[in-house]
Amino acid sequence: MTRSGIPGEGTRPRVRQAGRPDRDGGLHEGSPEQETSSGGGGRRGAPEDGGHRRGGPKRHGRKGKRRVLRWVASVTALLIIGGAGAGYLYIEHLNGNLKKADLTLGDKKMADHKANAAGQTPMNILLIGSDARDSKENQKLGGAKDTFGAPPLADVQMLVHLSADRSNMSVISMPRDTMLKIPKCTNPETKHVYPAPIGLKMTNETLERGGPGCTVATWYELTGITIDHFMMIDFSGVISMADAIGGVPVCVKGNVYSHTSTGKGSGLKLEKGTTKIKGKQALQWLRTRYGFEDGTDLGRTHAQHMYMNSMVRELRKGTKLTDPGKLMGLAEAATDALTVDKGENGLGSVNKLYDLAEELKKVPTKRITMTTMPNVYGTGTLKERVLPKPGEAEQLFQMVRDDIPLDGKASKRKKSAAKKPTASPAETPVTVRNGSGTETEYAAKGRATTVQQLLVGKGFDQAKVDGQSTEATKRTGILFPTVDMEGNAQAVAKALGIPLTAVKKSADVSGITLTVGADWREDGDYPVSSAEEKTPDSARALNGEDNKACMDIQPGFGW
Repeated sequence: MTRSGIPGEGTRPRVRQAGRPDRDGGLHEGSPEQETSSGGGGRRGAPEDGGHRRGGPKRHGRKGKRRVLRWVASVTALLIIGGAGAGYLYIEHLNGNLKKADLTLGDKKMADHKANAAGQTPMNILLIGSDARDSKENQKLGGAKDTFGAPPLADVQMLVHLSADRSNMSVISMPRDTMLKIPKCTNPETKHVYPAPIGLKMTNETLERGGPGCTVATWYELTGITIDHFMMIDFSGVISMADAIGGVPVCVKGNVYSHTSTGKGSGLKLEKGTTKIKGKQALQWLRTRYGFEDGTDLGRTHAQHMYMNSMVRELRKGTKLTDPGKLMGLAEAATDALTVDKGENGLGSVNKLYDLAEELKKVPTKRITMTTMPNVYGTGTLKERVLPKPGEAEQLFQMVRDDIPLDGKASKRKKSAAKKPTASPAETPVTVRNGSGTETEYAAKGRATTVQQLLVGKGFDQAKVDGQSTEATKRTGILFPTVDMEGNAQAVAKALGIPLTAVKKSADVSGITLTVGADWREDGDYPVSSAEEKTPDSARALNGEDNKACMDIQPGFGW
């Protein structure tokens, strides 16, 4: 059972100048004393796994998690604490540390996952790194003192996709400079409504619009990928995690010092080659932009991927997570710094987090693939921001929606078997709607009528047009309300050449409903995607077993 968005535009990437003002100081660059803020697109100085049903895993244990740093790390750490015999009262204490929030704050209901032939479903978890400075510890680590106490930004966003058969895991990072459409969000506690902004906004602003649930809603709006859980981490606990595992090996191709003449930079200073980093140095690595590659957020994202893969390899070797005292301290820091989705199906207990860790452990390191959303730089006022790359970003999103591995290896997934129709085309009512509008264009005139006529030509004599105003949708889709109609809905899809993955069960319709999306604005047959099962080169895929990865150094930052 699942749910299901797309990208925007831009031009060719450009190298940013190291001295350009930046919204550093968060999960990004900038020393605590020296950060400045910049306007563009943000507001204040922003810092730089066996089948799953939506609703979460189902066993017992403990775990915690920190943005990039603690994705698998904290989960495994708490898992080990559980194995060490932590008592019930201590577990309840850790449960009390966890903060919980609604999964989504948007109006659009995410579709249920569609099970494969074996009854397995994938799991998608959105990892959010918050730049919150609402505690002395976070203020000390986060820099940008002028933003202390201000609403946090979602400066790190990574979608973790665990395949239905648990054979592989894919991660998509969205650069924090991404400009996109943010949907209307409603704060569940105050009931305050944040209207959908006019135009494009930076993705990291979503967190201040009611909480992490608005970040989730924005991802769903863009990608169409059903998100089952989120895990949000602030600064605190990063150093504890790195120390607990004895450090994480990272590599640079030359001596590097992330520091500019105007005082910007993370302060990271490393010699050429491989170094095991921990504590504050680990945080510096994750925040470094100036000094890596072209000095942009894209290089920082790549460095974070290297770090995560290296951490997973260290953890799977059982690296130093044996000291009960350190583990308890880590458990405290991890759970205290973590916010998860609440509710019966959420991750609001260490038992649920343990179950999640167990699912993640099923994926071998060599089948973990880290990617960055394909992107291009904008033009004009957006020249220092990025936009989803037309075609290639959607290709990556579609692969995840269809549970296709991003590592290029043959999938073990069992494809869903087509359902047998319970009625002939002539006996199948179909409602057709026109949702082909885009952010810059009205719905294409007459699209619903054209598609309705195509259906009639295929024998669906009861197809009719719904002329009421329809919300714009990026992709053409077919909804059906009850299981007995699934085969009939699939027959409609086959008749028009629409992928069966676009056929979803939904309580929002009373009969089979086809909405023509922005992907089918032109006359003719449905434009079959040419995505194939190939990860775009622009996604910079990095395999979890690649221990030879090494960061390029930006000219001018050597020593």
